[in-house]
Amino acid sequence: MNRIHLIPYRIEEIITVAPQIPEGVRMIKAPEVWGKAEGGQGNVIAILDTGCQSNHPDLEDRIVAGRNFTPDYSNDEANFEDNNGHGTHVAGTAAASLRDGGVAGVAPEAQLLILKVLDAKGSGDYAGIIEAIHYAIDWTGPRGEKTTVISMSLGGPDDVPELHEAIKRAVTAGIPVVCAAGNEGDSSPDTDELGYPGAYREVIQVGAVDFNRKIASFSNTNDEIDLVAPGVNIHSTYLDGQYASLSGTSMATPHVSGALALIKNIAEKEFARNLTEAELYAQLVRRTVPLGYPKTAEGNGLVELDALEKIEQFFGLDNRGGV
Repeated sequence: MNRIHLIPYRIEEIITVAPQIPEGVRMIKAPEVWGKAEGGQGNVIAILDTGCQSNHPDLEDRIVAGRNFTPDYSNDEANFEDNNGHGTHVAGTAAASLRDGGVAGVAPEAQLLILKVLDAKGSGDYAGIIEAIHYAIDWTGPRGEKTTVISMSLGGPDDVPELHEAIKRAVTAGIPVVCAAGNEGDSSPDTDELGYPGAYREVIQVGAVDFNRKIASFSNTNDEIDLVAPGVNIHSTYLDGQYASLSGTSMATPHVSGALALIKNIAEKEFARNLTEAELYAQLVRRTVPLGYPKTAEGNGLVELDALEKIEQFFGLDNRGGV
């Protein structure tokens, strides 16, 4: 069986200073709903990646726990430090703290469960990833916290039944699973470009757009694309307390993972109850706008977190009528 890997990505630039609210976070209109969503507070986003720099100034207050599922650091399960850079970048986009001198993530008050499933070279085995998914489902934090979103910017060619079953278990438990579409796109929306776990129907598969709202040339197209998010020249946290601009559907994915933490707070407050995974997905889709591309490229469209509120204000509607 093939190993599973990081979705290939580009490092555009490594910098010491980045914009406090990156353009990608602004593009999906996260700041517009931070107040209503309490910044995602109370949610835990499980990041399955290369680990995370645990003492990065923008992330140290966000990390609630972590575990290593790779042979790195002599198989030390307690050491989930990032020795690649990708995981730190993804974690920052999802939930970096809003603070002076740093960059904010989409849900800057959410917490992060860091599950290192890929080694320094960005490679991992399916068994470790499957184990990490089950771990995220069963995990309980020091104050009773539970995982509310699973984010995976990784992929491989194999449809592994045990991986599929783990994902279906997460969804049944009410946990949305957000996955990158992949970066093997050939700009032809008529050709299916599939990687797993992104191609599973149960996951929320994310393609990438640039800041001009154009589908990124590298973004995979297939029948299972659910939506798109910013994935080109994305500023976020990086190793050694620095910042970097990276491109790939890997970068689009945590925008959606963070968005779900915000949506969960907004919607569950409005409906005065916990929502199922299917209901959370419906609320996410209601906060997308079409871009005019085929469904195989953009799915339901670009995430814009204030889209539903704008419609309701325009028509004088109340969102409580149904999920």
